[in-house]
Amino acid sequence: MNKFFERRYVVTGIFIVIIITLLARLFYIQIVDDRYTLYANSNVRRTQIVYPARGPILDRKGRVLVQNEPIYDVNVNPKEVRAFDTVAFCKMLGIDKAGFDKRLAKAIKYSPNKESPFEKQLPVEMYAALQEKLFEFPGFYVQPRTVRAYPDSVAAQFLGFIGEATPRDIKRSNGYYRLGDYIGVTGVEKSYEEVLRGQRGVKVQMVDSRGIPKGSYANGALDTVARSGERLTSSLDIEIQKLGEKLMKDKLGSIVAIEPSTGEILCYVSSPTYDPNLMVGRERGNNSAKMYNDPYKPFFTRPIQAYYPPGSSFKPLSALVALQEGLITPQTTYNCPGYYMAGNVKVKCTHVHGVVNLSNAIAGSCNGFFDMVFEKLMNARGPRNTTPSFVDWRNKVNKFGLGAKLGVDIPNEGRGNVPTALHYDNIYHPGRWRSSTIISLAIGQGELEATPMQLANIECTIANHGFFYKPHLIKGIGDKDIIKDEYTQKNYVGIDPQYFEPVIDGMQNVVEGNNGYATARRSRIPGIIMCGKTGTAQNPHGKNHSLFVAYAPRENPKIAIAVVVENSGDGGNYAAPIASFIVEKYLKGMITKRESGITVDEFANMNLLPDLALYQHDLQRERRRDSIRAVKADSIKKFKADSMKKATQLKSAKNNKPGSWGNLFAGRGKGK
Repeated sequence: MNKFFERRYVVTGIFIVIIITLLARLFYIQIVDDRYTLYANSNVRRTQIVYPARGPILDRKGRVLVQNEPIYDVNVNPKEVRAFDTVAFCKMLGIDKAGFDKRLAKAIKYSPNKESPFEKQLPVEMYAALQEKLFEFPGFYVQPRTVRAYPDSVAAQFLGFIGEATPRDIKRSNGYYRLGDYIGVTGVEKSYEEVLRGQRGVKVQMVDSRGIPKGSYANGALDTVARSGERLTSSLDIEIQKLGEKLMKDKLGSIVAIEPSTGEILCYVSSPTYDPNLMVGRERGNNSAKMYNDPYKPFFTRPIQAYYPPGSSFKPLSALVALQEGLITPQTTYNCPGYYMAGNVKVKCTHVHGVVNLSNAIAGSCNGFFDMVFEKLMNARGPRNTTPSFVDWRNKVNKFGLGAKLGVDIPNEGRGNVPTALHYDNIYHPGRWRSSTIISLAIGQGELEATPMQLANIECTIANHGFFYKPHLIKGIGDKDIIKDEYTQKNYVGIDPQYFEPVIDGMQNVVEGNNGYATARRSRIPGIIMCGKTGTAQNPHGKNHSLFVAYAPRENPKIAIAVVVENSGDGGNYAAPIASFIVEKYLKGMITKRESGITVDEFANMNLLPDLALYQHDLQRERRRDSIRAVKADSIKKFKADSMKKATQLKSAKNNKPGSWGNLFAGRGKGK
């Protein structure tokens, strides 16, 4: 009997332990561990990211440059994929079985349990056909998105393009971006990414066992609304932008036009350009590959990245510096015999100008006059004290925005080049170079280089009689005109306003003059006084570059412009007429008949692209030269470092030699 009771208690105890264990496990599952809740919920609801539309971009008059159109991505969650008719699925997406396997393997590699992109940017028509049968393909879902569309297909380098976020982008964003998200890659799309992208939302849906949506979960209590990106109003004028791209067709070069009174960029042409719509859609990869391999480099943003010697367009700046220093006056004359003697070097001039003053020298582009001006600047402290005079000259040139980034609100801006005294010390040795050594800088050649944006900015400075506003491309965000403080501040260049008039007189005569040396006379605009300067930039790859800078009208200027046409020769022949068409179109809204007979169609139909074989050969040769220069520079640095090291070692050994004066005095010091 006792043994029976003992067994009963044991059995009862076992059952009690089992019940307690089950209750504890149930408590843990329902209260402590939320995994099972999540698993259960995932069977009845699906969380979907709602991507906002990127903000549109408008021109200065509210005309659309960039808008959005709907597309659809197909995502896959590998763990939910079940057997289905892959042939039918592939046919609907326009892919083959090998492509299907490759995409699925990539998704599994990313994560077997997470949703990731499978096929991107399906058009509306393809999505409509797929949506009807999507329930037949378990594990696959459609993600609505928007992509960019460009109604007028202009300003590609200014606008830039968007692309998929890279792992580096995702890391930098601290997890904001995910695999398959789009992000601004170049241009304004990149500069203003945080403004344009908006804020993502979340939509939670109830789904049945086949994954078909059955409405919002909990009446939308868990949903968040996506907020579209802000609208950007740019400073571009789409009409002159179109005209500029038309004029630069089949040419290499750039057009930059700026409003002097604000710094707003009116025209931003980089040629060759491309249709920005090619960077959208399922053929984007193939299109971009072709353009990356194009030897004329359509992705190269010439307005802010291409470096050119400013040539004769630099002469007005040089004159202003000399006037401010009191080294010349507007009445200073020079008798030009067709050349200039810089020490023992004979420097050719463009013509035999005879006796010229400042204004005539600018109008006739007299190299001799400005060689004389430059030597006065370099010899201001005496012919043997070139270095301090050069450093002072360089600082004054820097104030005009050369040799430094202007701070344009677009990525990858170049700084151009104004050589340093150290550069010449490394080549000629300290104290061994003179004004005659660097005389090519007098006429904007040699190592002096500028971007088209910098050249246009100098014209703004001249138009404003001594200051400029930083150039910028965006003037409004959303419904407000929002401009950064740095774009509203005047940047003074240190030249008194009184010195600009004689320089401007010369620039007016470049276009309007009747003295026989007006190098841009055939670009005169009826009823508008345009002040400009032609330039011919030396080019190691072939024909010289045609260059022209100007502003108009002379009183109350509305537009400043720089035009560079590569491999085309003199500035007056190609760059000046193109600039005059842009200026007249902006100021008048039309282009009138010219006295010279030049027309828009004449220049638009010119093909000035360099011969491709020669162009590639010259580029390769220049790259080899750059490599040789780099090696030589490294060798010089290493040689100097080794020489300094040896000299130090020799000096140390001499001082430590027994019986040397250094050792003798050292011994006496210790004896005390």
